[in-house]
Amino acid sequence: MTAQPRPDYAALSDAQLAALIAARDPAAVRLVTERNNQRLFRTAWSILKDRSDAEDAVQSAYLHAFAAIGSYEGRATLSTWLTRITINEALGRARAAQRRRTQLDASAVIDLNDYRERLMRGSSQGNAPDADFAQAEVRRMLERAIEDLPRPFRLVFVLRDVEGLSIEETAAALDLPQATVKTRQLRARRRLREALAPELKSALTGSFPFAGADCAAMTERVLAALPRS
Repeated sequence: MTAQPRPDYAALSDAQLAALIAARDPAAVRLVTERNNQRLFRTAWSILKDRSDAEDAVQSAYLHAFAAIGSYEGRATLSTWLTRITINEALGRARAAQRRRTQLDASAVIDLNDYRERLMRGSSQGNAPDADFAQAEVRRMLERAIEDLPRPFRLVFVLRDVEGLSIEETAAALDLPQATVKTRQLRARRRLREALAPELKSALTGSFPFAGADCAAMTERVLAALPRS
């Protein structure tokens, strides 16, 4: 029997990739995760403001998405569909964390498990990009300033100015009117201009790096966690 030729995965449509993922094709899973890891990480971070929590949210979003990949109808791009799922996952985690904080505040009980986890994270948040010290410091300043934005502004700003999505793509991902996206982006930019010198904008594209080993590790974790057909 003649072996079937290996498809050119990079040339496949979103619908074709979704069908392959539904069949648990590891090459399709790898391609889709590698294409979307950075966008989804940045999206989750813009809600959770914690690197470790954002990574967990992205991995969980992938697993939920791939488990339900049969429901993907192609009305939006696969990237937009995954972004929506990641937003919902991150928002759910943020709401759960807020409920936990409220309960702790009400009972004045220290959550020792949460405290220990935060201590263990330690150096995981110090993953500076490959740049000299000054450039790394500029990026840290930018990340702190973006972190201080209100969540609705921060999420739009990360998708538009950091990730480079169009107004239409951002509106679709967030299920917002395009006019609202424009308004929130303008307000986010205005707040950042007030907080940072204009020359810092040139460092923006390097903020929140999630590539190289981080990207590869996310893909491998998703592949390992997927149930086999």
